[in-house]
Amino acid sequence: MKLVLHEIVHRKFNFLMGLLGMVTIVGLVVFFYTMTCASQKETIRLTRDMGFNVRIIPGGTDKNQFWVDGYSNLSMSQEVVDKLVEQKSVNYAHLTATLHKRIQFRGKDIILTGIASEEREPSGAKKSKMIFAIDMDKVYVGYEIAKQFNLNQGDTIGVLGKDFEISKILTESGSEDDVRLFFNLQTLQELVHMEGRINEVMAINCMCSTKNGNPLGELRDELQKIAPEADVIMKNSVAEAREKQRKMIDKYFMYLFPIILFICVIWLGSVTMTNVRERTSEIGILRALGFSGFKVSKLFFLRALLIGFLGAIIGFVVGTLLSYQIGPNVFSIAKDYVTPNYILLFLAVIIGPLFSSLSSLLPVLWAVNRDAAELLKE
Repeated sequence: MKLVLHEIVHRKFNFLMGLLGMVTIVGLVVFFYTMTCASQKETIRLTRDMGFNVRIIPGGTDKNQFWVDGYSNLSMSQEVVDKLVEQKSVNYAHLTATLHKRIQFRGKDIILTGIASEEREPSGAKKSKMIFAIDMDKVYVGYEIAKQFNLNQGDTIGVLGKDFEISKILTESGSEDDVRLFFNLQTLQELVHMEGRINEVMAINCMCSTKNGNPLGELRDELQKIAPEADVIMKNSVAEAREKQRKMIDKYFMYLFPIILFICVIWLGSVTMTNVRERTSEIGILRALGFSGFKVSKLFFLRALLIGFLGAIIGFVVGTLLSYQIGPNVFSIAKDYVTPNYILLFLAVIIGPLFSSLSSLLPVLWAVNRDAAELLKE
């Protein structure tokens, strides 16, 4: 190892050129992979913050009636949720069973909405709740209803012949939720005599599992196999644009990586070849003194391993810093989602030296298999 270190000090420029090639390949891999992960995280966050983007409704629903009324006038069994959970669907998350019914309340048309007390996760993962949980025999009142009838938290109101305590007055949403009364699902089912029935399951699909670029098609195909009595509607959103951007980053990386890899192999091989030619007389002397081809080649491979190891560490640092400083501006991603991936560092430290050694293989074999006398003549 001492001989290797002395040689590196003696031929600094050659060593630094090899190190630069290694830093380049590792840095670019870390940069693109980190940005892909950050983009995926932001896609999930955008979808979650925008609320439920998937609505599972009874099959056979008249879509014209659905969009005019805002919900299906048909119903289906609540067991649809159980079927999705049992099948461990990866395309659905935050499954929330709901029931909607329009009634007259004090001379005004309003919507009663029952929400299940728990969100079901087919994946089994624990996730933060998307929507409020309402106690039995309590009611949440929409902003406009509370405003029109001067209702306050703690008041009691009668709905379909039964009294309910107002647990909360909701803030203005600027949507139909302002003219809703929200109940626990079981409470509303009993109130309208529809036990075990629902007319919608709200869910989220983050589109991260989409393979063919058609998330709605995948959702419908999966639902047809699990619960053919149901249909699905999906809202297009900013999250779809974000997912397309993530795929664009992947595509850039897919095209650029082989080119960069090839250039770096040639680069490292050329650097090693230059080093071999500069040390021709030294190799000849070592061979004449009885050093085997293995011992001579070991000197070059130790140098290559050192380039790979140092290049992996420096490349990881450079790639991570580029992700922090340049990535968010280039790919319009929030810095909060750009985080170091230390698994990449571990892989780089293992793969980097091997890659560097393989890139040096041909020049080293060329050197050690030549006759010592021929080398000394040169």
